[in-house]
Amino acid sequence: MALFRKTEQEEQGLPVPAHLGIIMDGNGRWAKKRGLPRTAGHAAGAKVFRTIAKHCEKRGIRTVTFYTFSTENWKRPQAEVDAIMDLLRQYLKESLADFQKENIRTRFIGDRSALSADIQQLMQEAEESTAHKTGMDLNLAINYGGRAELVNAMRRIAEQVQAGKLSPEAIDEDCVWQHLYTAGQPEVDMILRPSGEYRLSNFLIWQCAYAEYVFEDILWPDFTVRDLDKALEEYGKRHRRFGGL
Repeated sequence: MALFRKTEQEEQGLPVPAHLGIIMDGNGRWAKKRGLPRTAGHAAGAKVFRTIAKHCEKRGIRTVTFYTFSTENWKRPQAEVDAIMDLLRQYLKESLADFQKENIRTRFIGDRSALSADIQQLMQEAEESTAHKTGMDLNLAINYGGRAELVNAMRRIAEQVQAGKLSPEAIDEDCVWQHLYTAGQPEVDMILRPSGEYRLSNFLIWQCAYAEYVFEDILWPDFTVRDLDKALEEYGKRHRRFGGL
């Protein structure tokens, strides 16, 4: 059982992010260091995901988005892509039963059209079975890219303008926001990326305009709830000015 105790952050009354974005990175390198196939790293990372997602809910985070599979990940070897999709199937069939015990609502963001029909069906069932939950929103970004999300939003807005349902003058930031995958959810307050990489990798580009970034030199399969607590404590001590003083 993961240890959960009052952190320094909570003792000092420091805030936690309303929306946390997590880039799960380093699975392949973790496996390579151990002489294992990359698929073993993805399997290990999937277990960590379950633990960290539950801990986010315990910490009072309203929304957490995990970068699961990007629009660029299709470029990887087919065997690796197939293994990731099999892990997704396994998660949807097994882990969702596990999450039924938690007050967590599951959502999927990204373009589902490229996914197999059975995965799309499982995703729909997962969303419907947790729609009544009132706790944390758990977003899984699958076949997701920040640029693709913005293109999709612009296309939908243009269609409304063309149909006479929306005037160009009415297009503002709120209008764009309502056409994103995360419509109705809070802006991203914090981006967490383990693995020692220091980039956003096309993740939640619009949503994290004022996000705080926390980078950790820890490969994702080695990431623990203690590491998450440490990252949240760092976030809580940041002075966020949003362009002001």
